[in-house]
Amino acid sequence: MDQWQERKRPVCLERRFEFESYSATRDFLDKLGAYSEATQRFPDISFGKTYVNITLRPDDEGDGALLSDADHAFAAEIDALLG
Repeated sequence: MDQWQERKRPVCLERRFEFESYSATRDFLDKLGAYSEATQRFPDISFGKTYVNITLRPDDEGDGALLSDADHAFAAEIDALLG
């Protein structure tokens, strides 16, 4: 979890994943897509040939929105997809 950056404005968790090749990037995106479908939770994703940027936002994005334990757990589950 130490590679995730917690932002206050807007409230979110962000992380950049870097890969050796496009194939490795694609494999990770495929795993992330399947996991997101299974959990029905869809992070914001941007990517290039050898990187993926992920942003997790709280379900309630209004004033006073806070990251929950579930948000941090989801980030840890995304980390586990690398294994």
